[in-house]
Amino acid sequence: MVAAIDLGSNSFHMIVGRLERGTLTVVDKMRERVRLGAGLDDKRRLTEEAHQRALDCLQRFGERLRGMPPGRVRVVGTNTLRKMKDSDAFLYEARLALGHPVEIIAGLEEARLIYLGVSQTMPEPDLQRLVIDIGGGSTECIVGCNDTMKKADSLFMGCVEFSMAYFEDGALTEDAFEQAEIAAMLELQPMVLAYKELGWDVAVGCSGTVHAIRKIVAANGWSEPGRITHDGLRRVTAALIKAGRIDDLTLDGLQDDRRPVIAGGVAILNAVFEAFEIEEMAASPGALREGALYDLVGRIHHDDVRDRTIGWFQRRYNVDTRQSARIRGLAVIMWNQIRRAWGLDDPPARPLLEWAADLHEIGLSISYTGYHKHSAYVVANADMAGFSRTTQAVLAAIIRAHRRRMKPSIFDDLGRARDETVRLAVLFRLAVALCRSRADDQVPVPVLKISKNGGLTVTFAKAWSDAHPMSLVDLERHVEAIAETGVDVEIRTHGGAPLKRTS
Repeated sequence: MVAAIDLGSNSFHMIVGRLERGTLTVVDKMRERVRLGAGLDDKRRLTEEAHQRALDCLQRFGERLRGMPPGRVRVVGTNTLRKMKDSDAFLYEARLALGHPVEIIAGLEEARLIYLGVSQTMPEPDLQRLVIDIGGGSTECIVGCNDTMKKADSLFMGCVEFSMAYFEDGALTEDAFEQAEIAAMLELQPMVLAYKELGWDVAVGCSGTVHAIRKIVAANGWSEPGRITHDGLRRVTAALIKAGRIDDLTLDGLQDDRRPVIAGGVAILNAVFEAFEIEEMAASPGALREGALYDLVGRIHHDDVRDRTIGWFQRRYNVDTRQSARIRGLAVIMWNQIRRAWGLDDPPARPLLEWAADLHEIGLSISYTGYHKHSAYVVANADMAGFSRTTQAVLAAIIRAHRRRMKPSIFDDLGRARDETVRLAVLFRLAVALCRSRADDQVPVPVLKISKNGGLTVTFAKAWSDAHPMSLVDLERHVEAIAETGVDVEIRTHGGAPLKRTS
């Protein structure tokens, strides 16, 4: 059993599937209108009411997920969680309610998963698609063919935000729609030309706003079932303006829980039709949650987009892959020795060390001076397909701390992931230091143990220690730097032959 959850700005969605002999069958879906985006105050903090609404929903989802092991559930948060200030406490409570961690994903990662969901549920071989997803807090525009996404943009406009900004008083006037559509056109204008140059054969819409409008036009006979025409969309707009107020709005096909945000969604879709000169749009059953589920299945089948992302970064920045492999091998050996005793036994811990090894030298292509800072900056800020913002922040901290000073401020913004990240950074820094010679026959494998005070004892074979006095001096300097984080590391030697590597 596998599951994916989309914590959207308007609704929370969960999809559960059964993976059997390579075939994925959807067995359950749940959706609740939480309106998380409407629950942010003017300081971008979540109100108590919205906070409780969200947790109540997640506890119900968590009951359905009970017993599913780590690695079989993916939970992604989108625009509202990206914007939320001090989200760490909420994410911690969400993890407790669900039994699984929440990833806050960047806009382009959201677009990638949306396109994956559309392409898997609406296979149209060799047809180029324009995909539009109007969510509660953002709108994703994508062009792709088959399984390949060619271009994507995530825009800061959604049905919740636009409904609050232009229809907050409940009045559905022609002037309000005009102002909302102009604002949406201004967001779309800089990217439209590039999309038209790529071209598309079909336009496809997905997620709540598109499906709400699809139901309205079908119920009123304004478009064929499963499709939205430009004329049908104009009729929806006219019907909203005729109603005059949201409270007085009665329209066949419109669900009660969609009423508060339908005006903002209609205004954005009007702008999309105008900007891209669309006459007809098909509605896709797949979107972000389906994409997250299929992406999770890919990881289970060892077809992880994150591996391709890492490989692309290594090629782009001309990374010495032999050195990165050398460091990742030693880092994993050291991690294996103390992972349980040092609280590093969570599944994500090992890949974090491996990815850090693969990416820590990408900054060399910019400048040797301060290359660890360049590497960390790129990892923290680049669009990395498959990675959440949280994972990128942790990776950047590990990479930033592998040389020079190990300032505690490097880890200050990691919230509850701080202590674990510091320990991973210590292991990674030691692994990099021990591989400094860039020669396989020069790399020792020390014995690691946790001391009584929670620090780290690193013991080397005496023969290696005697033969490498300069390396021991270098290690002592690293120990001094590590001490800034409050972690005590002690270097020791013992008699006997050099240790052999064990996996």
